[in-house]
Amino acid sequence: MATVALTGHFATKIKPTVGPLSVVYIKSASYSSDGSKPNIAAYKRGTGGRCSFNGIVATVFGCTGFVGRYVCNKLGKTGTQMILPYRSDFYDAQRLKVAGDLGQVLFTPYDLRDEESIAKAVQYSNVVINLVGRDYETKNFKYKDVHIDGPRRLARISREMGVERFIHVSYLNASPKPKPLVMKTPSMYKVSKYWGECAVREEFPTATIIRASDIYGSEDRFLRTFASPTRINGQYMALYKNGLETVKQPVYVSDVAQGILNAIRDPDTRCQVYQAVGPKRYLLADLVDWFFALMRKDEKYWGYQRYDMKYDPILFPLKVKLVNLISPSYPLGGLHWEAIEKESTTDMVDDSLPTLEDLGVTLTKMEDQVPWELKPFRAYQYYIAKIGEFATPPNPRVQK
Repeated sequence: MATVALTGHFATKIKPTVGPLSVVYIKSASYSSDGSKPNIAAYKRGTGGRCSFNGIVATVFGCTGFVGRYVCNKLGKTGTQMILPYRSDFYDAQRLKVAGDLGQVLFTPYDLRDEESIAKAVQYSNVVINLVGRDYETKNFKYKDVHIDGPRRLARISREMGVERFIHVSYLNASPKPKPLVMKTPSMYKVSKYWGECAVREEFPTATIIRASDIYGSEDRFLRTFASPTRINGQYMALYKNGLETVKQPVYVSDVAQGILNAIRDPDTRCQVYQAVGPKRYLLADLVDWFFALMRKDEKYWGYQRYDMKYDPILFPLKVKLVNLISPSYPLGGLHWEAIEKESTTDMVDDSLPTLEDLGVTLTKMEDQVPWELKPFRAYQYYIAKIGEFATPPNPRVQK
């Protein structure tokens, strides 16, 4: 049996893993080998900020994704030592090097199916954050692989390696039997997210689950989906029931990242489920109208109109099919049926469960952030408008 010899500033001890792993890994320890005297190297040091060490060593799976970049920045600001696993080109992850001080951000290659690489990534950590997710299926990774088998494997190996905290980000409307809206069959995205939560709880009972609504921010797949020319048919936007029966409560990505950071700091968040939702609820129709007004593509200047997609049973489905045939690995503009199903789903908030506000997060209002996010998508971007030439569009109506 091979032994992985790794070194670090933590005092280490060899501990055989429990389970199917065929390698003996070296486990990080906050205490000496006899379990009595604390390891001095694990103590907090510094006055706070990026140039300090707060005693937390966090492995962030999915660090190169949309939410992952914000989480890494928040962790680095507070002096967290980060181990960032990546599976693609190293240069996709290299930009995160500046999130922390020199020597505080470490990288390691991994594969979601390779248990040895996962164990190497978590062996020195006391916190593991799982942000791995997929909006669409590919030939290599199906929803089951990414949302169920992957989280189960991460949670099990983290438990075997002695990780103290496991944070898992899920989906607000996850359900074992969701009602189809625009698809003929239940959404496997929602189903897989639900069973992924169950798998994490089975393998890591004290895990913290964060169920997120639609997350918006720079490089998101919510605002930019509607802003994409692929999503709109010229000047016409097709929505499920014209957007009049879908209520959304989107959340700002920085608020989600702050919630994850606050959950790590608070030991009382173990075994808890938190809902990551924004401060207000809106009709999807009002939101989309507002988005296009902010982009100066409203009915007055652009001829924009939205309509019920059921009145377009040929052209819109054909467009979705063509987009997925042209780019099967990444649907252009996020135009695929699972995304449209998710877009058409009303956010169901459980009043019995805590939210980000219970984690001490001051939520960002869409009215304060979205105009800045959509400014690059304005029509006639280089036109120098006179003061007052374009009136500020009214904010969308808030739903109860």
